[in-house]
Amino acid sequence: MRDIHHPYDFFDYVRVIGSAPPPESNRIDVAVLDMNHSWPNVGHDAVVHSVLEIAEGWRDALVAAATKVRVLSFDVRRQLLLPQPPNGRFHLYLATGGPGHLDPRANDGIAEWSQGITEDPAWERPLFRLFDDIAANREAALIGICHSFGLMCRWSGAARPVMRGEKSSGIPANILSDTGVRHPWFSRFSRELPDGRHFRVVDNRLFDLILNESCDATCLSFDNDNSRAVTMIEFARDAGGTMPRIFGMNHHPEIIDREHVLAVLEEKRTHREVSDRWYRERAATMSDLLEGENERQSRLTSEYTFLEPLRHHLAKIVVARCPVLSA
Repeated sequence: MRDIHHPYDFFDYVRVIGSAPPPESNRIDVAVLDMNHSWPNVGHDAVVHSVLEIAEGWRDALVAAATKVRVLSFDVRRQLLLPQPPNGRFHLYLATGGPGHLDPRANDGIAEWSQGITEDPAWERPLFRLFDDIAANREAALIGICHSFGLMCRWSGAARPVMRGEKSSGIPANILSDTGVRHPWFSRFSRELPDGRHFRVVDNRLFDLILNESCDATCLSFDNDNSRAVTMIEFARDAGGTMPRIFGMNHHPEIIDREHVLAVLEEKRTHREVSDRWYRERAATMSDLLEGENERQSRLTSEYTFLEPLRHHLAKIVVARCPVLSA
């Protein structure tokens, strides 16, 4: 796998410090909302890698157009940094998982749900305004993973966070709703599943999202053990009528398979972003978790709940900017 920190003729990665670099006519900018509060993690870089790998599929066209896909990563919770709303520069937003309570005001560093996090909640209102702006722009897309999905549920009023009696981890089962089975995109996922309903997810969360009675969003799946705990929601659909435009999930589809996650871990160790001990512990855990059928099912879930939606939305932007693809 390629290293996200290396320069390429089709891709750039920029960690935003202070302010974002100015827009450039030869850059297709993708915004990553990093919600990890500077915790060591695999998910953020796995998201960036997914964009890199998908962009590489259009490398020849991008090079011919002298254009690069550029990922700009914003530290939302620690640095209070956010990208601009969709305005011609950004059309695709990817929001990561992260630690702590889904209401930042509850993160006092002491309560169990804080996971040691103490934070300034000042980022929440601007983030929710950004969500409003994305929802209002039919050309913009947002994919929210785990913690970000919980924030989207609070923003929309679709569901409320309730701390679980026991942390959900490993590769548990989720179940597609009737609506999910009939959905123009997720019906294809359903046809890949042995019973058309149950699918495995990479999970690591303290909270369930309990559906509110007033929810008017499209609920796509639920926790297998709690029919009120929604695990995937479509908040808006793409103009084409098939792919979700704004949606999120309460699992980690950016954790695709053993090869991908071990490559990300090795990259983080090489760049001294994590300790050797942290690397060894995570590498051992992921190697044990992503074996055999578990790995196959994780890869399938990732394809339908993250990679293909990401490819769909990025493709629309790339095709518009690369004449050879739009001819």
